[in-house]
Amino acid sequence: MKYAKFLLLGISFGILLIKAEVVSWFRIQEMFLFDSFHMYGVIGSAIVVGAISIQIIKKFNLKSIDGEPIVLKPKPLKKVGNLVGGICFGFGWALTGACPAPLFALTGAGYSIIVLAIIGATIGTFVYGLLQKHLPH
Repeated sequence: MKYAKFLLLGISFGILLIKAEVVSWFRIQEMFLFDSFHMYGVIGSAIVVGAISIQIIKKFNLKSIDGEPIVLKPKPLKKVGNLVGGICFGFGWALTGACPAPLFALTGAGYSIIVLAIIGATIGTFVYGLLQKHLPH
């Protein structure tokens, strides 16, 4: 029961994704066709909240749950790796109509076919682990 609060947070996040229609294939299609601002607003809001959160962490030197300092290290820009990874992520998003977190929310909402996408994502992650040392990072 140590992690019950995280389970409840995850369930709440899944419900939020469903209610906000962020996991809707129709909304995602609208975004890619530039027919609606809905998804751009959600993604833009997430970026703003993330940026503000990082500034708060830095300003107040916040610590993790375990009391350790939170260290934010900048990641180096890897042009080829970022491009290849982004293309793979985009293809997966386009084929399934959802990125990874909403897959679980959709499964919880009763769309059992999404289990196939989760299996595919898991296999893709395993293959990445096998090929990682040969890929541009």
